[in-house]
Formats: sequence, structure tokens, C-alpha cells
Amino acid sequence: MNECRSWAAGDPLLEEYHDHEWCQISHDDIHQFEMLCLEGASVGLSWKIIMHKREVYRKAFHGFDIRKCAEMTDEELEALMSDTGLVRNRNKIFSVRSNAKAVLDIQQEFGSFDAYVWHFTEGRQIDEQWKSMKEVPAVTDLSRRMSSDMKKRGIRFMGPVITYSFMQAVGIVNDHLADCEYR
Repeated sequence: MNECRSWAAGDPLLEEYHDHEWCQISHDDIHQFEMLCLEGASVGLSWKIIMHKREVYRKAFHGFDIRKCAEMTDEELEALMSDTGLVRNRNKIFSVRSNAKAVLDIQQEFGSFDAYVWHFTEGRQIDEQWKSMKEVPAVTDLSRRMSSDMKKRGIRFMGPVITYSFMQAVGIVNDHLADCEYR
């Protein structure tokens, strides 16, 4: 087991995520929106908890179809509060709708959510070729800037640390260690 994969060790779901999704470049608005929502749900919790609830989230939020999430009613969202497969935090559940609305506005302005998130790096992936997981930051100046801009646009639950995790989730940064076979 290499050090890069150590945070996923022993959990087949997390190992699969590390090996085939984490830090892999995504240009898909729906996948990016899903990661935005899941990262937001993870605030104060472990990523392991969220990943084990991922399929329930997909079902509850229409496969993270942005328009369908933006159109969810208060009643639909309130009903999700009784779903034990979700993190039953009212603010987090309702944030999916408000974030979807913000993403629709971003799509109008930038042409896609993808164009928006990647404009922060001018379309380039950041890859520092870390040698040890101790070197991998939890927050950067870029994640602070992106978080601040997202908040101004109405996106909730995206502080600088969660924004950095989002950047890893959609491949804006590649934090696989230099010797990781999955980079």
C-alpha cells in the first residue's frame, strides 16, 4: 500500500474513489455539481461517511441534474429530512437547491460550470508532485479565492478547506503523490 492511498486503505469504496476518480480531471458540469454538493455535505464529517451515502444522495437529488435540483420544492426538500441515508441537516439539504440555482446563474454567465471552475487556473491542472502526504495542503490561496467568489455567487458550504477538497475531487489539483501508480 503506498502512502498516497493510505487514507482510503481497507475501504473498497474509498479505494475505488482514490484509484479512479480523486484528482482526475473532470469537465462535466453534473459531476462537478455532484462533488460540490457532496463536499458541502461533508462539512464537519468524514469523507468516508459521505461516500457511503453517495448513491442515496444521487437518488434523492435526481442524479444531481442541476435544473431538477434548482426546481425542488420546499416540500420535497423537507421530505428528505426523514431519509436516514442522507446527512439530515436542514441547511445542507436545502443548500443543494440554492447551490443549483447559483450554478445555473454561473452557467449563464460562463457558458458552463466547468468554464467557471477552471477559469481560476486558466484551464491548467495544478500538480505539485508531492513526495509525502504531509506536504499536501488543506487550503491554498487559490482555494481561498475560489471559495470567496463562490460565496459571493450564493454557493453555500464552500469554505476554503472544502473548496480545496472540491478542487481535488474534480481534478483542478492533482495531489496523488509523485510515486502513486494512480496519478
